[in-house]
Amino acid sequence: MSSLLNESDLRHENAVVWLENPDDLDYVRQALDKTARRRGKPRYERDGRMVGYTELDAHAEADPDSGLQLRRVFFLLPHDRDANPEGPYQQGAPGEAVDPRTIEPKRVGDKTPRSQRGPSAVIAAPST
Repeated sequence: MSSLLNESDLRHENAVVWLENPDDLDYVRQALDKTARRRGKPRYERDGRMVGYTELDAHAEADPDSGLQLRRVFFLLPHDRDANPEGPYQQGAPGEAVDPRTIEPKRVGDKTPRSQRGPSAVIAAPST
């Protein structure tokens, strides 16, 4: 489990929506963003691209001060492994990265050998 998010922060999630096929990605970064709505694609204001997000159930309460909802967003930056396989994350991964195949509503997701070590071709290659 990621040390950067708590499952208690995710208790009102009811769906994960992928904008890209998560099976094609070794890892995704995850963060909690403040959004105006419980559902639908949230605004994205980072470098890189959003690859998925969560939707919240009807019981999710907005922050009383801002009126905004906290929702999880999954994203990749231009220097991440999928776009730059020879870059800084050729081996290893950023702290907020988890294997997208382990993400479910209300569940942070896990760091796996695939997400932490390198491209799936290297991990899946038989040893000779």
